[in-house]
Amino acid sequence: MSEELTWLSAGELRALIGRGDVSSVEVVDHFLNRIEKLNPQLRAFAHLDPDTVRRQAEVADAARQRGEALGPLHGVPVSVKENLAVAGLPYSFPRKGESGISQYDAIAVERLRAAGAIVVGTNTMQGTGGAATAQTNPEAALMSSYNWDREARNPWDTGRVPGWSSSGGAAAVAAGLLPVAIGSDGGGSTRLPAAYSGIFGVHPTRGLIPHVNYARPSLRFSATNGPLTRSARDAALVTQVLAGPDGRDYICITDEPGDYLAALTDGIAGMRLAWTDDFGYASREASAESARVIELVRQSAFRLRDLGATVASTDQTWEPANRGGGPAPGEPEVYSIDVGSGKAPAIPVDPAEYKHAAEWRARNLDGFRTLFREYDLLLSVTSQHIAPTVSTWDENWTARPAEYAVTYTSHTVLCNLLGLPAVSVPCGFIDDMPVGLQIIGPPRAEAQIFRLASAFQQAFPRREHPPMS
Repeated sequence: MSEELTWLSAGELRALIGRGDVSSVEVVDHFLNRIEKLNPQLRAFAHLDPDTVRRQAEVADAARQRGEALGPLHGVPVSVKENLAVAGLPYSFPRKGESGISQYDAIAVERLRAAGAIVVGTNTMQGTGGAATAQTNPEAALMSSYNWDREARNPWDTGRVPGWSSSGGAAAVAAGLLPVAIGSDGGGSTRLPAAYSGIFGVHPTRGLIPHVNYARPSLRFSATNGPLTRSARDAALVTQVLAGPDGRDYICITDEPGDYLAALTDGIAGMRLAWTDDFGYASREASAESARVIELVRQSAFRLRDLGATVASTDQTWEPANRGGGPAPGEPEVYSIDVGSGKAPAIPVDPAEYKHAAEWRARNLDGFRTLFREYDLLLSVTSQHIAPTVSTWDENWTARPAEYAVTYTSHTVLCNLLGLPAVSVPCGFIDDMPVGLQIIGPPRAEAQIFRLASAFQQAFPRREHPPMS
């Protein structure tokens, strides 16, 4: 049974544990052994606490034996990005000059535990291993220098990166080190590593999944937390666990989230889908392989007609953000506005510049509103590039970080700046490296997005596993 556990979904593992066919201790030991074997090559984990994790698994097994009610992730091992607090585990962010032991769980971690999950540890986050710089925001588009003895590698080719910045989580899930990891997405940082690593990544609607940081109080307007999984069903399951109101987060939704599993397998007959190659601007950031990536994903998208959907190219265009996320010139800090720190929430801004940036957002949101009056969802590539080699990645982020952030996030960043939900779904290979299909919806369209993604994965399954797995 042990080796059969590797590629099971979180839902399948939960079912086995719930029936007593396998214990949580057996599941946890299996994945800890895989981490011990493969992490030296993949560098996917920053911190692990195996003894504590095994004790948690024993508690989970005892609860099942007593006949207690079990949560939707009972006994299932998961991990979280190292910018999320996990009580008792080290928190290290050299670029911000922060380190220490977390004294509390982030809300996402609280909810994972409440659902019965076993939090195994934290995943490496690209750009945290280098020296501190003036760029101190954990979701900022600019990087510190890399420490390649620590940075995660892509399990499809360890000479390449798994993307930034939910890199370790993407590598771990792709290589079968765990079924689920939690990432964060400030310009594409769950979706892009998912595409580069051949897995499923979620950027939810702004405010759907609450967040609070007691150590550095902030409001996050364009960054989100979301799951990295291998299937739409697991993504829907974990998003269901994470979503919902929480009064600690000022911008969190205040009503109950939808049911993301109820209609997951109802099919997509009659669904109206639009396709865009480049949103009207992203072709300027193309690379040598971009035309082939777009063609492959476009062909896959139009095959959804075979499942009863209508698919058409749209002539709707948007304007480039000209940044990898965060505030525009003249705009207040929209990534994280510090509160309660004794400092002004933002540096003074030029009202004319602020008006220009605000009107850019209004125009581009109106473009999506117009589109979604005619179509249910919008499809594109997640990235028009395949995962770069370590040397190319390092050179680009070191020599021209601001420019490369625009290139890297060309197809994803609009969703962050406008608060729209989007996912990346595995969609095949170019030059033996994975590429992703991006599905974008209007706010709170997660149920519909997951239903389309599930239909796509059921009709066009990917059963390949990376060499480093």
